[in-house]
Amino acid sequence: MKPLLLLCIVLYALGACTAKKQNDNPDFVDVPASGLSGKELAIAHCSRCHGYVSPDMLPKSSWQEVLPAMGHRLGIYSSGFRPDSLFDAGASGAVVRAAGIFPEKPVMAKADWLKLVKYYMEHAPDSIPPPLRKSPIRLGLKHFKYKEVSVAHRPALTTMVKILSDGRGMVFGDGKGGRTILTFLDANLRENFSLPLSSTPIQFYEKANEVYLTTVGRGVFPTDAADGAMLRLTKNGAAPGYQTGTLAIQNLRRPVAMAYGDLNKDGLDDVVACEYGNQTGQLAWYQNNGRGGYDKRILREKPGASTAIIKDANRDGLMDMYVLMAQGDEGIFLYENQGGGTFLEKRLLSFLPLNGSQYMELADFNKDGFDDIVYVCGDNADKTPILKKYHGIYIFLNDGKSNFTQSYFYPLNGAYKAMVRDYDLDGDLDIAAISFFPDYLRYPQESFIYLNNKGNLKFEDYSFPEASQGRWVVMDAGDLDADGDVDLVLGSFVSFLPQGDTTGLGKKWLSTSPSVIVLENTIR
Repeated sequence: MKPLLLLCIVLYALGACTAKKQNDNPDFVDVPASGLSGKELAIAHCSRCHGYVSPDMLPKSSWQEVLPAMGHRLGIYSSGFRPDSLFDAGASGAVVRAAGIFPEKPVMAKADWLKLVKYYMEHAPDSIPPPLRKSPIRLGLKHFKYKEVSVAHRPALTTMVKILSDGRGMVFGDGKGGRTILTFLDANLRENFSLPLSSTPIQFYEKANEVYLTTVGRGVFPTDAADGAMLRLTKNGAAPGYQTGTLAIQNLRRPVAMAYGDLNKDGLDDVVACEYGNQTGQLAWYQNNGRGGYDKRILREKPGASTAIIKDANRDGLMDMYVLMAQGDEGIFLYENQGGGTFLEKRLLSFLPLNGSQYMELADFNKDGFDDIVYVCGDNADKTPILKKYHGIYIFLNDGKSNFTQSYFYPLNGAYKAMVRDYDLDGDLDIAAISFFPDYLRYPQESFIYLNNKGNLKFEDYSFPEASQGRWVVMDAGDLDADGDVDLVLGSFVSFLPQGDTTGLGKKWLSTSPSVIVLENTIR
């Protein structure tokens, strides 16, 4: 199709029809035109939610998906009225409606909107080629042995994996509605105990005699409903495993991660909840009141909180919080503890919404005594599921004053998580990573990458032949067999198959993918 004809079609669909029907609406009052250029309008209105995205970062076909969604947030609808289809049924939709995310009337002149659309469609490329690797990934892990766990749910819908301390085995959660289950395995990977649940488990935390399980509600897909909770688990008498005890925290909006630590120096562990949500969400800390309950303190009323790490960043004796935010206004923030339960927000790093920020860890790579940031981006599930050259694993070095500079990048399509440990016990930090959206057609081995540290931020990449046996969405690192080295556990989730998959892997996974695999470290 010729570019000019394509542009005319898009302008009509996104703007001309809108103008006609809105003008037919007796309550419609157009906003005065600004006189700004298309680029100026994009910068001004993108900044309402996130940083400016250049037209050349997506092909025209992707912008045709993105621009209508952007228009909805500006009150621009093809029907002239805000459609009910923008809101999910039930509590999730009610939350979004009340939040006013989709205004009933335009907040931007229709002439400006048409100008903005024209700017993107005229400057976007027709296509963007997939990124190609400069060198092949090495196959074979020198000191890891591949093992499949015999206990498997089909199709595999693993939502969490956790290695237990002291060689007590591991636990994993399966998230299919109707048979959600938490399965405990011993160190020999035999089933020890199973606990049926009514809500999908996403995080298992234990400290001394306290055990907490975070659940996200029924299923793992986007929602704004406050169906998440943190449960206390209690020992199941003399039998192995646990039983659900009490609700410690409830009404969480799609929690994806929790962090535990004493934020107010009262000797009790408080909780930081990453309530990712969808259109709405929040970052909050829950103060332990010492009576079995928690008092909520909101830190940031935006969706997308993905990872929280509690640590004393400035060495003043008070615990601070590092937080990764995704879902639009992406970045890494430091919440500096001011004492008295108050925190000062400082933005450390900013990312574009196309990054799909997923995960972060702190680690001192240059051994200067200051924590550096390992940042992972690669969520590719929304309206722009094309392979992106900037997805991967980043290392940002700390200058000692919480200023961070990018010093390393490993390109990894659809990167989802990276765990930093000294896996080969040679005194430096290596990285194990998984991808949920790799380039399965060209590089299926990208679904797992081991980066062996060779010094001075130089790494050699490795994978293993069975990497494409499942679709790895969760991972944990720990000493599973209590032999003094760090093993890895990977969990597969195959309900959400790769878009446009032509490899046949998706169909194969439905019937053969293991729920969990172990990469047993054989250094010791």
